[in-house]
Amino acid sequence: MSRKSSNIDWAALLKRQEAAFAAADAPSRDPEREKAQLEERARQLSRRPEGTAAATGIECLEFLLSGERYAIELPYIAATLPLTDFTPLFCAPSFVLGITNLRGRIISIIDLRRFFELPALGLSDLNRVIVVGDDRMEFGVLADSIVGTRTVATGDLLPVPDTFTGPREEFVAGVTAGRLALLDMGRILGDPRMVVHEEVG
Repeated sequence: MSRKSSNIDWAALLKRQEAAFAAADAPSRDPEREKAQLEERARQLSRRPEGTAAATGIECLEFLLSGERYAIELPYIAATLPLTDFTPLFCAPSFVLGITNLRGRIISIIDLRRFFELPALGLSDLNRVIVVGDDRMEFGVLADSIVGTRTVATGDLLPVPDTFTGPREEFVAGVTAGRLALLDMGRILGDPRMVVHEEVG
């Protein structure tokens, strides 16, 4: 054997081996990264039920009456239109504002402010008519203005507060913590007082 082999730098060789072993061990850190990714995915998935619950809530249209917020479920709504041409009905109940023509159909316009015994504001360009109906009845609901569509989680509805006196107590299905009152439109449409029997001469 040659004596030159005794000139090997064993310290440097050991360092290179340690570096190689360290590099070989580097993939062992991947499971940690994978674990962190899985934990992050779990956190994201844990937030999804909130969105799912919201999606299964009540889709409704929010509008204003005498400064208060009300909502009607979308399945009851056939159309919304500006309050333009309508004919007053002087022989009808005070909460019947008048009648209008909707695509060849004559429908009455109900002023829920008067029906609910709320302060009645004057009419303006912001007033809209929300046409509601079911298989029994169809009429327009006067709104001071329309806010827009929104989803109300059924779990967010609270019992009607004591401040909702008079007819509102009967025709409000529930109120959210933010004071949005969801109307029981099925009950309103079925109320016999909504039927206008008088005829205009």
